[in-house]
Amino acid sequence: MHERGCQFNENLEGFTQIGTVIVGVSPDGAEKHQRFRAKYGLELTLLSDPEHVAMIAYGAYGTKTLYGKQTVGVIRSTFLIGSNGKIRHAWYQVRSDGHAAKVLVEAAT
Repeated sequence: MHERGCQFNENLEGFTQIGTVIVGVSPDGAEKHQRFRAKYGLELTLLSDPEHVAMIAYGAYGTKTLYGKQTVGVIRSTFLIGSNGKIRHAWYQVRSDGHAAKVLVEAAT
């Protein structure tokens, strides 16, 4: 998540200007999140989901293919949730490079 997290952090002012809140979710615990935020200078809110409850509900945890082999784990995903609480856009199996900028454009529309 660090590359993607850094790109969202770099674009944080733009997201803030349009009233969009950025929240990261991972199965890691709070202590690991604090070290991660400090290491990369992130200002993002990071939530812990060790039981994968939220990730499963959003389809961001499950079977995926890695190097031709099926595994079960976190599926890199981004969700743009509207002010009505409904998902406006979902990106699955995202790649880091340029992703935050694409989300910012979509959020601004």
